[in-house]
Amino acid sequence: MTPERKQKLSRVLSSRQFDLTVVLENVFDPHNISAVMRTCDAVGIQDIFILNTRIPRHPKFGPRSSSGAAKWLTVHQFEDTEACFKAVRSRYSRVYTTHLADDAVSLYDMNLTESVALVFGNEHTGVSDEIRAIADGNFLIPQMGIISSLNISVACAVSLYEAFRQKNLAGHYNRSDLHSELKQQLLQEWSVKPRGCPF
Repeated sequence: MTPERKQKLSRVLSSRQFDLTVVLENVFDPHNISAVMRTCDAVGIQDIFILNTRIPRHPKFGPRSSSGAAKWLTVHQFEDTEACFKAVRSRYSRVYTTHLADDAVSLYDMNLTESVALVFGNEHTGVSDEIRAIADGNFLIPQMGIISSLNISVACAVSLYEAFRQKNLAGHYNRSDLHSELKQQLLQEWSVKPRGCPF
């Protein structure tokens, strides 16, 4: 590995935010998942959780995936809701769902500098009642138009860039000393990616 490549990998890893994640529940379209993954990588998220209880597991996003941003993310796939959220709860303090409901708070009133998992539901029915019942809260993205919802990948991008804004202001992207052992492990894994990768 060239010094330039190692330097870039190290720079990217120094900005990874291990206290922020996304959970995708039964998202059907792999293009939506790929778009979410690109945004996750862009804002420094390392881990993403994909829960499929109604559809088959997405093979292209497995641990040996060669699909775009998935190469640089740690993708956790589950077919069981309880197992998925046991894993999420073991690592993140708060779980918030996106759902148009009376108890929903604005995205811009949330504290996204804490340890947070944001849950996005599928393209047709959104987040399930089961997951909303076990979440710590529910949020929505304020909208002024007639259509009351955004495409899942767009909604995720808007939410994650608000998290990015808050965390950046709080100095979270300058905490390069945190999770040093995990970052070193990822650096070793990334160092053996094929030459066809972007860097």
